[in-house]
Amino acid sequence: MRFRHLILLPLLLSVSASPFVHAQAQRPTLAVVGGRILDGYGGPPVENGVILVSGERIVSVGRLGDVVIPPGTPTVDANGMTVMPGLIDMHVHLHILGHGDYKRWDELYGTRDATLVMPIAAKQLLMAGVTTARDLGARLDDILSVKRRIAAGEIPGPRLFVSGPFIQHATYEAYEKDFRWGVTGAEDARQKVQRIIDAGVDFIKLIDQDQMTTDEVRAVVETAHKNGRPVVAHAHRMAEIRIGLDHGVDGFEHTGLGTAPGYPEDILQRLRERNSALYWTPTISPLFTLYESGTVFPERLDDPSWREGMPADMADEIRRSLRAIPQLPYYALFPSRLPILPTKFRQLRETGVRTMIGTDAGIPAMFHGDATWREMVKWRELGVPPMEIIQSATLWPARFLKAEDRIGVLAAGRYADIILVRGDPLTDMTVMRDVRAVIQGGKRIR
Repeated sequence: MRFRHLILLPLLLSVSASPFVHAQAQRPTLAVVGGRILDGYGGPPVENGVILVSGERIVSVGRLGDVVIPPGTPTVDANGMTVMPGLIDMHVHLHILGHGDYKRWDELYGTRDATLVMPIAAKQLLMAGVTTARDLGARLDDILSVKRRIAAGEIPGPRLFVSGPFIQHATYEAYEKDFRWGVTGAEDARQKVQRIIDAGVDFIKLIDQDQMTTDEVRAVVETAHKNGRPVVAHAHRMAEIRIGLDHGVDGFEHTGLGTAPGYPEDILQRLRERNSALYWTPTISPLFTLYESGTVFPERLDDPSWREGMPADMADEIRRSLRAIPQLPYYALFPSRLPILPTKFRQLRETGVRTMIGTDAGIPAMFHGDATWREMVKWRELGVPPMEIIQSATLWPARFLKAEDRIGVLAAGRYADIILVRGDPLTDMTVMRDVRAVIQGGKRIR
């Protein structure tokens, strides 16, 4: 049924009436009409749906005919499309754009993170339908500046939740000291964690916690929790996971770089015991994507879409850095790592921990404009039901972020963060690459 044939009537209460009474009293400023609505809750889709928006928030969601559109309301035609909550990518890095050599990238652009690099990454994510993202590793002042500018509407980008610098025992190289903060002793750990919390970060990110002392890890987690901040930790090695579990971290990142063929039973049992409160962002696709870009389909690197918004010299520099992907130092590890990823991913899901979509966007060949849908497609290839994948990119991240009252679902009172995808991701997840419209906070961005 096409909305242009309707007789528009005064606004009535919808089946999803808002608890925010004042929002109902406001005249709608936008209506998304037609299409199939997946609201993020996992229930049956709403066919021939309508979403009414007033200002930056949703007023009502329901079927065409049940939700009545006031005359003169601006509309977005969603016929033939799937209407979804804006995606939430739970692991991105805005300060890198897919370059193959971290040190050279930092030498070239490290002083222009906030003014050049991060705005490019942020816009690419938003244009791909990512309306919220969690940045897990960047220079403190730069990422907080970009977060504020996005929130103020000065530059386009996802709503940001950020960790600032990694917390670890020691930095790897001197050039990394601004975004990898090493700690020496429990008191130093407490002071540095408190410093970034006071600056305004949303999370603390631990890496290489198996190289830290017990007192250092305890100080990090206790300081974060005392200030109401979650802690997420790397999970490449079994020792990292065990230590993270010992100290009560709130989430884990990654599955892929460790050599173990699967998770041992002691870890799996502890995950089962904590599964109702523990979240995991496995970042499955990066190894596959880099391998495919280097061996299976190198032509992907000549796709102009990842260059969008970049100065030509920057894009050329990135392309040169990826001209010989098989020669990158870590590429030799892939043949031994890729076969074990599906097993580890299946083990995680079977424990019941809540898995979330995250991509490591920004690392070599993981471009911000296509990383999120690639992760979703890879999950589908590994047997995850489509609705579960969608919730892992909407509802569950919103709950982890303690922001379900604002984002992650299409419901009255929430921010109008809405994307339109041509096709049906419930039968073909690859349609997630074809985002036709992006609405953020009630404003159409794309």
